[in-house]
Amino acid sequence: MSDLKNLHCQAPEAFPGPMSRAECEETLKQLDADWNLDAEAQQISRRLEFANFHETMSFVNAVAWVANREDHHPDMEVSYGHCIVRFSTHAVGGLSPNDFICAARVDALFD
Repeated sequence: MSDLKNLHCQAPEAFPGPMSRAECEETLKQLDADWNLDAEAQQISRRLEFANFHETMSFVNAVAWVANREDHHPDMEVSYGHCIVRFSTHAVGGLSPNDFICAARVDALFD
């Protein structure tokens, strides 16, 4: 995919504001094709399917571990056989490089 998964998140104060739509669209190309940019370029999301609840929860726990390590936490919608992961940097009012770094680390869970 990219070198994003090898980067680490920075404090939100490191960013002057949210990334532009063009920056988001360009950076999105470095992630799995299942990631989506919302209409306002405020968040990225990905829906992942699993065979059962146990696999879903194992994934959720792995994402929680990544989020804790990077101190950047997604919103997650969890159900029996799927999970939707959404990243946004509330402190900047949109997307920051942190969102894409964590998304790349989520992708790396499947490498």
